[in-house]
Amino acid sequence: MGNPTKPVTTQDFIRMKQAGRAIAVLTAYDFPTARILDEIGIDAVLVGDSANMVFYGEPSTLSITVDQMIYHTRAVARAVKRALVIADMPFMSYQVNADEALRNAGRFLKETGATAVKMEGGLPILPTIRRTIEAGIPVMGHIGLVPQSIHRFGGYGVRGRTAEERTFLKESAIALEDAGCFSMVLEAIPADFASEISQSIKIPTIGIGAGVGCDGQVLVTNDLLGLFEDFQPKFVRRYAELAQTMREAFARYVQDVRDRKFPSDDESYS
Repeated sequence: MGNPTKPVTTQDFIRMKQAGRAIAVLTAYDFPTARILDEIGIDAVLVGDSANMVFYGEPSTLSITVDQMIYHTRAVARAVKRALVIADMPFMSYQVNADEALRNAGRFLKETGATAVKMEGGLPILPTIRRTIEAGIPVMGHIGLVPQSIHRFGGYGVRGRTAEERTFLKESAIALEDAGCFSMVLEAIPADFASEISQSIKIPTIGIGAGVGCDGQVLVTNDLLGLFEDFQPKFVRRYAELAQTMREAFARYVQDVRDRKFPSDDESYS
């Protein structure tokens, strides 16, 4: 923070919150995207299990494996010089028991160059999160809509609209802070309640569909760029429509090939 060349740390995240400086996070799954994000000054790159949907075309995040996530995280970390690199722990890589979670989290730091991991869930996985942090591995929490539990909740609906859910989420946020998480994602939570949670804890909240009152924001890059067109959540702002740009470019190429306009003499060796 303050030094555009110094690597961002987990403690910088906390200092950003203290200074009232909003934290910008985006996802990446490959070297070139991560390099561009790092060059423009993004604070953190999340290697999300969303890769399973936007990269592999699966209907949910559930089937991606630890090895797949390590592959993508290694490519991202190799590109990044400054931003914090956070790896999503995929489904069933940390839910079985704390020992297995610690081994898998350790693989991300040892084999990829990531700085931290992210785990979905609040109070139920607290012992696992605490054990991982005690071993020296920074953990970002994630509460609200937790996509790895969509079958339990019956879909991707907003969380925190009932008194019972609000109590659970508020207690989870406080517990994650107490366990030593350096930050947490708040996903699909009513904006007023997400702001209330953010003001009640000292670690930063990173919102996705949780309003502007969070301490930072994250989006899936493929959504932001208009590359993923299967659906568009309410909270996604599209800053580009690259899928259409790509269609037009590919179509021009195909036409030029068929018309024998490509390659030209200047694009050929003599």
